[in-house]
Amino acid sequence: MLTITTRFHGVPSEERLHWRSFLVKLGADNLKGAKNEELFVASHKSVYIVYTVIGDICIYVVGKDDYDELALAEVIFVITSSVKDVCGKPPTERLFLDKYGRICLCLDEIVWTGMLENTDKDRIRRLTRLKPPTDV
Repeated sequence: MLTITTRFHGVPSEERLHWRSFLVKLGADNLKGAKNEELFVASHKSVYIVYTVIGDICIYVVGKDDYDELALAEVIFVITSSVKDVCGKPPTERLFLDKYGRICLCLDEIVWTGMLENTDKDRIRRLTRLKPPTDV
């Protein structure tokens, strides 16, 4: 599986390697044979983790306090929907890399600086069209 982008909000830099290793091991242990978009839930160090696989890509969402497993399930649903929308289907590694810039824009519209911003797929699509504004 491919790990492309990670966004750590509020995680000290010295802990990021630990988290990345933990998530990769968690996925390796649990995602073998998983169906596309089947959700898995775990907890570690007082945080919740919701993760899934879509095509060749593993997606992990981690949160605590207000971002419990139910809130994270909503976030991961929006992320997987946006990735499928950008790619047109569940992505292969190659397709994900080809659409990487647009996927990152979607992620920024969904979660900004660690706070949930958007869950409306149509609004996210409009905000990430990459078209210059027109004069009216």
